[in-house]
Amino acid sequence: MLETADLLFELGTEELPPIALERLSAALTLEFTEGLNRANLEYGAITPYATPRRLGLLVKECSLRQPDREIERRGPAVKAAFDSDGKPTRAASGFAHSCGTTVEALEQVETDKGAWLMYRLKELGKSAAELLPEIAENALNRLPIPKRMRWGASEAQFVRPVHWLLFLHGQAVVPCTILDAPAGRLTYGHRFHHPQAIAIDHPGDYEDALLRRGNVIANFDRRKEKIREQVERSADALGGRAEIDPALLSEVTALVEWPVPITAGFEEAYLQVPHEALILSMKKNQKYFHLEDASGRLMNHFITIANIESPTPEVIKEGNERVIRPRLADAMFFWQQDGKKRLEDHLESLRSVVFQLKLGTLHEKSERVAALAEEIAVKTGGDPALASRAGMLSRCDLMTEMVGEFPDMQGIMGRYQAQRDGESGELAIAMEEFYHPRFSGDRLAKTPTGIAISIADRLDTLVGIFGIGQKPTGDKDPFALRRAALGVLRNLKEHALALDLRALLQLSADTLGERVGADDVVEQVYEFMLERLKGLYLDQGVSVNIFESVASVEPQTLADFDRRIAAVLKFVALAEAEALAAANKRIVNILKKSSGGETDAVDTALFENEAERELHQLIDEKARQIAPLLAEYRYAETLISLAELRLPVDRYFDEVMVMAEEEAVRNNRLALLKRLNRLFIGVADISRI
Repeated sequence: MLETADLLFELGTEELPPIALERLSAALTLEFTEGLNRANLEYGAITPYATPRRLGLLVKECSLRQPDREIERRGPAVKAAFDSDGKPTRAASGFAHSCGTTVEALEQVETDKGAWLMYRLKELGKSAAELLPEIAENALNRLPIPKRMRWGASEAQFVRPVHWLLFLHGQAVVPCTILDAPAGRLTYGHRFHHPQAIAIDHPGDYEDALLRRGNVIANFDRRKEKIREQVERSADALGGRAEIDPALLSEVTALVEWPVPITAGFEEAYLQVPHEALILSMKKNQKYFHLEDASGRLMNHFITIANIESPTPEVIKEGNERVIRPRLADAMFFWQQDGKKRLEDHLESLRSVVFQLKLGTLHEKSERVAALAEEIAVKTGGDPALASRAGMLSRCDLMTEMVGEFPDMQGIMGRYQAQRDGESGELAIAMEEFYHPRFSGDRLAKTPTGIAISIADRLDTLVGIFGIGQKPTGDKDPFALRRAALGVLRNLKEHALALDLRALLQLSADTLGERVGADDVVEQVYEFMLERLKGLYLDQGVSVNIFESVASVEPQTLADFDRRIAAVLKFVALAEAEALAAANKRIVNILKKSSGGETDAVDTALFENEAERELHQLIDEKARQIAPLLAEYRYAETLISLAELRLPVDRYFDEVMVMAEEEAVRNNRLALLKRLNRLFIGVADISRI
């Protein structure tokens, strides 16, 4: 068994980009691990370390050297290696020379294909000390760093200047220089609390030494949990609850090595501003954690995490309050200025903002969305007049001062302004719902008006952009058409709306009129959306075959599509499913190859055996049975009922030659199969399952 020792690698740098820190740490761990695997060095558990000033990892029980290995090289066949006198040929001599040995030293190996010359060499494994520098250097070179920098007179390049390299295997330093930093056993503590060097004698001492002597919590996850606990404890002390955004928590964790919570506040007067704007100021600009009271209302307190344990924390508190105050004052000013106008007062200014050169201005787009939303509301039982007005006002908040300063407030500001204008509650909510879903998994609009304008806007964008020939290609999608398509599909599917997708696309194309150049734009967009729908179902675990079985019958609405998918999923769980799917596949293939007439009229007088009569009778009975089920969209019951045809269908194929020589008999049998096939495709084409 090979000897092992713990391995410690740490690269000390200037402060690393906080947003990228976790990604860099994960990539370093992955690349280093793959390097160990390629070098055939065994190892145990790996612990990554990441702080603003260091990237590192601890590898438990890493081999001190590679295992020895036996190399085998097969040469020419023995009959080609020696002549009739038993002397080596040029083939044998050349092979021996290439192996650095003599023909006499080669072995002869018998295989099922004859005897061959073989050269065996035992290669001694290299020491880990020889391999580790290259493994570490390759791992650093492969980190996802978009732009590397140089520093001082050095030619080395990294995301930030490098100051030290700690590289130990067991108690020995791994001899190397990486990024112009010579390896040693020294690390450095907190920039202010302990800037002095700390010698590490053994890799296992590293984390504890930094914690106790250097005021550094090197483990990213432990530091993150400590910050979470500090924030929650501080919030409790103020009688509130901290709303901890995971992304903000990770970013703050990447900014500090020794977290210390500081509670601070601002004047209550600022709470009259929309809370989302205040929260954006605190989170995005200052990395503060905001607090809410028991009712979920924003409190005039926040928590910041300092990177130093100050003897005068009140100074840090006052400094943060001084910094946030002007930002909150700006938000209040914009809110007050926007209050001097109504949403509809911004309509005229939308005429000066181009949506897309060939598709017109935002005002023209709003008019199209209003018209389309009105039609959708008619079909979904919403208020057409309200949907039309909501469509016209949907983009007005983009022209407000608040959204100009805080772009993330679009939609939210529309809701607040509509409420302030005295618009109906549903219209106000729709102003925000208009933008949902913003991303994968985001919530959908819930009000009828919000649903109508959300769908209408995305349809107009899809048909318009496809219509001017700018559909997505590869990974390029500048108008986010894939996201728009998913937004429409999720609304139709999850709200079970009885809306014909093709008809909606045609309505949008008609609204765009001459701006749409492509004749087949509706079909293009429909196929594009069908691919996105397939992805939605794949994410739910629905196989491509099941999706295609339903898509092939072209359900008019997504609600109907969804019901059929659910029915097929129940059907495939039946014992009869596989045999019936195979039978239907056989039927489809027969019908494709046949040259029989188009009719499915069956003449019972042409039946020649009992299997035909039985199947014909059962098809008639099933057609009557399932007609009311199909009318009520009871697809699962329909397929379960049709599953009873398995044995008669099997008997039919066992006893009946479909492609009979006599044309009338053959066409009659094909007509019977057509009727059987039509029974099944009333729900889905199960031959595709």
